Amino acid sequence: MRRGRQEPGGLHGSPPPRWARFAPAVAMVVLCVTQWLTPGDVEVGYFLAGLPPVAAFSYGATGTAVFAALVLALLGLPQLNVAHARGTDLATVALVGVLSVVIAWVRRRRDAQLISVRTVAEAAQMAVLPPVPEQVGQVRCAALYRAAQTGTLVGGDLFDVRAGPYGVRAVVADVQGHGLTAVGTVAALLGAFREAVLDDAELVAVAARLDRRLTADAQAVADCAPHPELFATAVLLEFPPGLDLVRVVSCGHPPVLLLRGPSVAEVAAEPGPPLGLGLAGPVLPPVRELPLRPGDRLLAYTDGVTEARDAAGHFYPLAIRVRVLANDPAGLVPAVWRDLATFSGGGPRDDVALLMLSPDPHGPGNAYSA
Repeated sequence: MRRGRQEPGGLHGSPPPRWARFAPAVAMVVLCVTQWLTPGDVEVGYFLAGLPPVAAFSYGATGTAVFAALVLALLGLPQLNVAHARGTDLATVALVGVLSVVIAWVRRRRDAQLISVRTVAEAAQMAVLPPVPEQVGQVRCAALYRAAQTGTLVGGDLFDVRAGPYGVRAVVADVQGHGLTAVGTVAALLGAFREAVLDDAELVAVAARLDRRLTADAQAVADCAPHPELFATAVLLEFPPGLDLVRVVSCGHPPVLLLRGPSVAEVAAEPGPPLGLGLAGPVLPPVRELPLRPGDRLLAYTDGVTEARDAAGHFYPLAIRVRVLANDPAGLVPAVWRDLATFSGGGPRDDVALLMLSPDPHGPGNAYSA
């Protein structure tokens, strides 16, 4: 599962709802029938003059012009017994109709420009953080991403899964800050990770490369800002080819959860310092090796999940809730998101990333070719 293009906050525009397109026509019929059924000294037909501006929000210039012409005819023809507009009244209605047509034309042009800009923005963000395949080498994947900033696809969290000569490697990280301001750092870390998957034989070397990348970027920011803050927490996982184990390196990140049958436990990996602070030096984070059994699943996440609060201020108990949601027929990752959204009253206010990895002994192997 991936970031849910059809949910609110997606970048694609959408046409007006069906009721909005029918509303002007229905209002026209209702006003005419009401006028015909009321005494002659009560005139409600003049409310028809407000329909062209309403139509401008649902129709283009041509459709709005049709409504304006119909309104003008209904008000100007005494045989229809809708109203008895004359002279300046008809001129006013005609002017309102012309302005409505102009508004509809401008709105359509702005809508087209907005959709074009949003399409380009989505393509750019998708290039930074493309969808994770359901299978990478011998590892099955399920992922979900929700950016905190409305209308964006990428924020300050990131994840990726790649196959390389040293096995399948995955990263989940949380960059300081969120929203579009963190996208540049996300792109830099993902680029460094994808290079390291191919070049670095040791998982700690991958962490060191990410730390160097972020430290260099922080130094560049320091030349422009008096008090720069550029760092990230991250967890790296490696599934070596031919071995039933996973290697984990944590850089100040929340612990990975191991789902083994009905039990859920945190993977006890000694955390190193976050990336980009320049604290690691020659001492790299230790590697934790964990033997895996058939059916084991690993769930990595960012603190946007565990720091979400309910109305009473309680944090979301992910480890406890996973035990309940593990057998959801829709899948664990979407089940966690639905449960989290319900718990927090509509969704967290921070970026959220979930990545579940499950070794598949019947998968295509490493599936890497140089």
